[in-house]
Amino acid sequence: MTSAESDVTGVDVADALPGRREPKVRAGRYPHGVDVRIGVTQAPREINIELADDADRNDLKQRIEAALSGATDLLVITDKRGNEVFVPSAKIAYAELGSQEGSRSIGFGG
Repeated sequence: MTSAESDVTGVDVADALPGRREPKVRAGRYPHGVDVRIGVTQAPREINIELADDADRNDLKQRIEAALSGATDLLVITDKRGNEVFVPSAKIAYAELGSQEGSRSIGFGG
């Protein structure tokens, strides 16, 4: 985000948060440590959540599916630091669940 961009309130984000820089992310890749991305309707940015190493991905996948199908009104995800993120199910546009850290390959291995 450049200093000329502003959020929906019209406040220049760079002026509101001096010294804060956006992480550089290659297109199509998760930022370092982000395991879940949630797109929210009527919001210009995604919610990126880094999960704890011992997070139960199957349980999380079931909770995301329940939220997307409308079975629950609220999706709650706990991040790596123990903070809880609450997202109204009706506002979820999409959700991406990244692969487990140990399953990511590096180099030319196949």
